[in-house]
Amino acid sequence: MAPIKYSMSFTTGALFFHDSIKLAALYASLKNWEKVRDAVVAENIIQARTTNTLKRVTNEIISRLKTLNNQELSFLVEAGYAEQGYMLWLAICRRYAFIADFSVDVVHDNFMSLKNAVQPEDYNVFFNKKAEWHGEIDGIASSTKRKLRQTLFQMMREANLLGKKNAIIPVIPSMQFKAILAAAPERDAMFFPISDLVRRAV
Repeated sequence: MAPIKYSMSFTTGALFFHDSIKLAALYASLKNWEKVRDAVVAENIIQARTTNTLKRVTNEIISRLKTLNNQELSFLVEAGYAEQGYMLWLAICRRYAFIADFSVDVVHDNFMSLKNAVQPEDYNVFFNKKAEWHGEIDGIASSTKRKLRQTLFQMMREANLLGKKNAIIPVIPSMQFKAILAAAPERDAMFFPISDLVRRAV
């Protein structure tokens, strides 16, 4: 079976934390992503400097948020700051298989093996291994590879998954977030540095 093709278009921006919450809240009232897109572009809700940037960022945020169901979107809007970051990370992992695999194969594995950090070299090793099986990333230029790494690490910091010196910050989910993960595909919980004891309780 051929591996899923990786989309690597996530360099448009990092987590888009506040703008993502705005769009999720707007969807809660409009219940239609096309109407959300039209409203954001018409009113420049995310305050982009150019029309091209406005449309590009809006499309990127919506492509992530569309991976969340209505219950998850409601939780995203209502949750506390930390778990809003987790929900946005969940959406990113669902949107980008490359990031999902990195979360499971590197972040989660490092956490479970008590390495307690994720370093750029971990990313480089992961990337090179994946490039052997994914022709779509094999020819990516070194400068683009660095940009992808930079964006990914920035996302993890903004999602409160990495701290100083790229230390992994363990996730201790609330009852509400546990319920979200319990209703989701089993692998989704592995996108986060959650201990096995806690994960089994999900």
